[in-house]
Amino acid sequence: MRDATLPERSIWTEAEGGRTVVRFVDQLRLPAALETGTLRAWEEAEEAIRAMRLRGAPLIGVAGAYGLCLAVQADPSDLSLTAAAARLRAARPTAVNLARDVDGLAAELAPLPVAARPAAAWAWAEALAAQDVETNRRIGEHGLALIDEAARRRPGGAPVRVLTHCNAGALATVAHGTATSPIYRAAGAGIPLHVWVSETRPRLQGAALTAWELGARGIPHQVIVDGAAAHLMQRGEVDLVVVGTDRTTRTGDVCNKIGTYAKALAAREHGVPFYAAVPSRSIDWTTRGGIAEIPIEERDPDEVLTATGIGRDGAPARLRVAAPGTRARNPAFDVTPAGLVTGLVTDRGRCAASEEGLLELYPEERER
Repeated sequence: MRDATLPERSIWTEAEGGRTVVRFVDQLRLPAALETGTLRAWEEAEEAIRAMRLRGAPLIGVAGAYGLCLAVQADPSDLSLTAAAARLRAARPTAVNLARDVDGLAAELAPLPVAARPAAAWAWAEALAAQDVETNRRIGEHGLALIDEAARRRPGGAPVRVLTHCNAGALATVAHGTATSPIYRAAGAGIPLHVWVSETRPRLQGAALTAWELGARGIPHQVIVDGAAAHLMQRGEVDLVVVGTDRTTRTGDVCNKIGTYAKALAAREHGVPFYAAVPSRSIDWTTRGGIAEIPIEERDPDEVLTATGIGRDGAPARLRVAAPGTRARNPAFDVTPAGLVTGLVTDRGRCAASEEGLLELYPEERER
């Protein structure tokens, strides 16, 4: 289910002038244009992550690892490694993948001879990217059954109506996506679908990115304002909610883009199954209480006070929507307690959103 115009991956490496550079789909240019950016230094990787040219928990983990590769390619010393790792790790604090993958690579490189670090770094990061592709493919396999079950309940082969939030798609990962992976698998299997795409204020990742992905694959969809989701559930027009996650605790609390919690509350009220697609590397086994323990990124209030769209010239444009002098607050994520989550779809299978449910799939974590 990939249109010929779409790249196979959202991030990849290429040789350039005897060195390795990182290419990526620039998400700030979408949906106006499909353009790629190039990272040649770790500082550029940090800026791309912070500015959300690269976004999505799995993707920024890989991007952070690639950024550390660029650092040791330029200067493999201990000082360079430590400084770059600290800055990359701090670029976005909520998603567990970024810190985990940067720290994992730094720990791998630290005991190595300086001269051996660049080659080892690229090999480690490429393996991480390949792992992400396989992880998301498996999430698609395990999540397909949810959509198939919903299809069997629909009268006369009517489309399964799936609600998403934010962009947990191919753009947010190296390939396939998390929440979208089962959708793409279902479409490929011929299951009729209709996807409700929550716009996801303030940065509109749903409207700008998820809708673009679905359109490129020919999957029927409609964008809705964030506040319309509960209305559609109340009217019986949603069969299934599937969201992504930036960090899921060992007890099953799901931290995701702001607005996810509200959708979970509405889903519980109206009896709509609510699932989170959870890659193994997005599970934080050291955290138990999501509300108290997960750091919530607070972004620039200007993101709330303005709207980004496509100008008359076809380029991205920003428009002020609030009166001058208006103040705003911009928490980027919220935490959905496990009790509101019907279940988790991981690359190892489906489970209850609970510590015991997760440990059934990850028994090696019992002693952590």
